[in-house]
Amino acid sequence: MAHLSPKHSVSVVAAVVSDAGEVLAIRRADNGNWAPPGGVLELEETILEGLVREVLEETGVTTVPVRLTGAYKNMARKVIELCFYCRVVDGSPRPTHEAVEVRWLRPDEILQWMNEALGMRVLDALSDGPPVVRVHDGTVLLSERGSG
Repeated sequence: MAHLSPKHSVSVVAAVVSDAGEVLAIRRADNGNWAPPGGVLELEETILEGLVREVLEETGVTTVPVRLTGAYKNMARKVIELCFYCRVVDGSPRPTHEAVEVRWLRPDEILQWMNEALGMRVLDALSDGPPVVRVHDGTVLLSERGSG
């Protein structure tokens, strides 16, 4: 009998940035934590389709992805997360069944409202550099194994 190795799930997250440079944040209905909108990809959708769907479901706004800003691995939950810088193209943010609150945050407020692992995705998205690769435990960033 062949041994099946564990699999990862893939999630997408959006750093939705306003014209004023603020970032959209949600307070999740499932755990009460503040986070950028996003979630697990469904098997039949593309990465960008899933990103747009997740943001719409959680905030009521339609977005357009502008660029990939980072890849993250939650070592505790075995989830690969792809983060994208996005712009709103339609709608106004509102609470939904998945997000009990939504608000725009200034960049200097992000780590006050979100834990390090979530907030750094947003801060990475606001930088002009190439996409980053990071690992975390769901709360704090971890050192990449094998790096000096």
